[in-house]
Amino acid sequence: MAVTETKLYADKTKEIGLTPVMQQYVELKSANPGSLLFFRMGDFYELFFDDAKDASRALGIVLTSRGKYLGKEIPMCGVPVSRADEYLNRLIQMGHIVAVVEQLEDPEEARKRGAKAIVKRDVVRLITPGTITEDILLDAGRANYLLSIVRWNVSVNAVATYGLAWVDLSTGIFRVSEVGADRLMSELVRVDPVEIILPDYLFEDQKYQQGIIQHIKASIVPLPAKMFSSSDVKQRLIHWYGLENQQEINSLTFAEQAAVSGVLAYVERTQFDTKARLEIPKRDQYEKIMLMDAFTRSSLELVKTQSGERIGSLVNIIDRTVTSLGRRLLVERLSSPSTDLTTIQNRLDSVSRLYGDRDLCDALRDMLRDAPDILRSLSRLGLDRAGPRDLAAIRDSLDVAKRTAALLDQFSDLPNEMRMVHMACNSAPEGLYDTLKSALCSTLPQHKRDGGFIAEGYNEVLDKNRELSSDFHRHIVSLEHKYITATSIKSLKIRRNNILGFFIEVSPQQGEKLLAAQVFGNFIHRQSLVSAMRFTTEELFKLDSQINIAREQVLAQELELFGELSVKVLLEENSMRLLAEALATIDVSAGLANLACTELWCQPVVEDSLVLKIESGRHPIVEKSLKVANDNPFIANNCDISPVDDVYGRLIILTGPNMGGKSTWLRQNALIVLLAQMGSFVPAASATIGIVDRLFSRVGATDDLSRGCSTFMLEMLETSAILRQATSKSLVVFDEIGRGTSTFDGLAIAWGVVEYLIEVSQCRAIFATHYHELTILSDQLPRVENHTVKVKEWKNEVTFLREVVPGIASRSYGIHVAQFAGLPDVVIKRAQGILKMLETSRPVPLQVCAKDEDMEEVNSADDLPDGCLQVIENLESIVPDTLTPREALESLYFLKSLLNHRVAAQDNLN
Repeated sequence: MAVTETKLYADKTKEIGLTPVMQQYVELKSANPGSLLFFRMGDFYELFFDDAKDASRALGIVLTSRGKYLGKEIPMCGVPVSRADEYLNRLIQMGHIVAVVEQLEDPEEARKRGAKAIVKRDVVRLITPGTITEDILLDAGRANYLLSIVRWNVSVNAVATYGLAWVDLSTGIFRVSEVGADRLMSELVRVDPVEIILPDYLFEDQKYQQGIIQHIKASIVPLPAKMFSSSDVKQRLIHWYGLENQQEINSLTFAEQAAVSGVLAYVERTQFDTKARLEIPKRDQYEKIMLMDAFTRSSLELVKTQSGERIGSLVNIIDRTVTSLGRRLLVERLSSPSTDLTTIQNRLDSVSRLYGDRDLCDALRDMLRDAPDILRSLSRLGLDRAGPRDLAAIRDSLDVAKRTAALLDQFSDLPNEMRMVHMACNSAPEGLYDTLKSALCSTLPQHKRDGGFIAEGYNEVLDKNRELSSDFHRHIVSLEHKYITATSIKSLKIRRNNILGFFIEVSPQQGEKLLAAQVFGNFIHRQSLVSAMRFTTEELFKLDSQINIAREQVLAQELELFGELSVKVLLEENSMRLLAEALATIDVSAGLANLACTELWCQPVVEDSLVLKIESGRHPIVEKSLKVANDNPFIANNCDISPVDDVYGRLIILTGPNMGGKSTWLRQNALIVLLAQMGSFVPAASATIGIVDRLFSRVGATDDLSRGCSTFMLEMLETSAILRQATSKSLVVFDEIGRGTSTFDGLAIAWGVVEYLIEVSQCRAIFATHYHELTILSDQLPRVENHTVKVKEWKNEVTFLREVVPGIASRSYGIHVAQFAGLPDVVIKRAQGILKMLETSRPVPLQVCAKDEDMEEVNSADDLPDGCLQVIENLESIVPDTLTPREALESLYFLKSLLNHRVAAQDNLN
């Protein structure tokens, strides 16, 4: 419903005669414009007016009506409370914001205020993509980040920086950083938030809005600039964490403080009076993380394919984790490979230790399968949205920690990372595990409101009330038997529902007899259905009230015990977070070790140098797809772009046929570097990797028509960004730069890019191209080498061997690929003829592709038009290296005159 409509309803509620409940709805809707209002009415969430129309279309549910407004029926639709999560999930996925309105009192309390009193209701929560905490709404393998971004200028002439703060409300993770404009988009893509909040002034800046929209599929929410005030952050942090020591706040830059202020203000705004359990903001050391721009991440398909699917991505290939904690950590490491040698080595040592002990690795993985997602359970406990199964998740994780610690106790040769895991598991609060084990039943309901989750024997008072409640149920069974005996109606049943409570149910025929018989005083008629009649008696009504009181007492006691258990868990929050980190870490290490064992990957040597030498490297995604398809085995290849003089890395110019495997080789070398620096073994026989600070991959053709960017324009934009950012420690892989324009323009651009990479960037690089002219650069520029992909030709058939070797390709074999693709024979033959003429510098006569029998190949000089031989003879007599500029110009004019003469003669003949 539009804001103007809402205001109209709010202003005219008395005039237009809306019912009190609808007046309440309109007032709450007016206070929350832009949100779909989930209005709690009993067992349903109802939506009205335009909200109902929008939700009905989005969810595919029936649109009905309730009451009238200005003579027209008010649209209405609703969803059951018990199934609300699945409907919320669909709405959030579509980008809607949902305001949840709950009943704040029991309807009985409202009735005490008078017959026309309505139940008190209010918005308790705004659900947005970045603030959801329910498991059914979340991806278990992906962090759910809400990110705040602020532009910060120290002075008018100063270069702007950007403060970033991102929080995962479902786990409590809280990070901050400050970056320059050149790194902003790379950081946003790395964090990969689901929702971005920013000041309205920045949202109105089309440059940044378009940049964000282009690279990130996130909900973008502009907010008033005052919410991002760095002067308010201290008060907000003190309110949030109760900090007496301001050291944590003072360590943040002003830009980071402003971003933190914005994200906390937004969380407060969406969660109302509920305070989320968030970590103290921790600075993300992006300077120790390999920089990759959005194009590189998309090209290498790290966490999703270019079509947006997880299946087929690198993470899908390497993910052998068995917990959601480990799955998220794996994605984080893959998205943020380290440039810190100590960090990388610690991770590799852990994987290596488990790689060398398969029994230990398998035992750990078996234990970890029982570890739930304790971080998300902790978060729900802090937000008072948890259920009994969240307490069980804490209990089960503590059990896994105890067993893991016992297993690791047997080993004294654990590497650093595994020792930290061992310490965290040993430090897990054992007393909390004992408490939760004795308190919780073996089978638990999803919601605490359902009751029945506290184990028998944990609380004496609860056990006594349960016993009384059970006695009442025995009375119900006894009463049913009594009524059957008295009425001789063997089909008589005493049943219960949430509306009528306990009631007597018989068939319609027997019901009429009961009304006439006047058995036991009178059976009081309650309800008539097509297949049954329902009654009660004063005796049954009294017993029903007693049972309800007992049930409410039992549930109230269980809820009170649930609260006490939650407090005990949250008091151990810090140790539980350390445990979660430990379980995630060992899960990733064990998963990577299992991957290395089964796929025959090797441990890379990572060092602080410019070496990059890979022997028998393989592309992990392509290799896996070949195995699945039972195709030919993947052809492994070497790569060495290490420095010759120990100063700067080399550049390889790679030529070879289309479909020969050039792009695969480019990507696999980039992926091997990335895997090594995330702390994984790699698909190769051996690999020595000098740390890469920035990885750039420009492979594949795309466009962005929404921004008016053609394929070539986008290629140039990406190339420009790479050349401006690459350093001597970077790795750059380029594929077919310059192909989107004319031949000579493209060649000139590619030539210039290669020279820049060698002379300015001085980085390690691979440059794949079909411009064979570039291969002469190996004679002119130091550190440039030529490689090609081998091809076998036999009896007019071509086989691509996909083996990369030193050398230069003689041809591109594009026509052969076209033939494989199924182009008509007439086109193939025509292309072959044209190619022969072009390769011998012969002009191409106009000819229409027609029937096969009309096609003739040009095989000799006799087939050339008159006058062209004279041009060729003159060209052959010219020695370019001996010509002066003037002589070269005169020769060009002479050749031009010969061709003009030929054209004039042809015109005269015509």
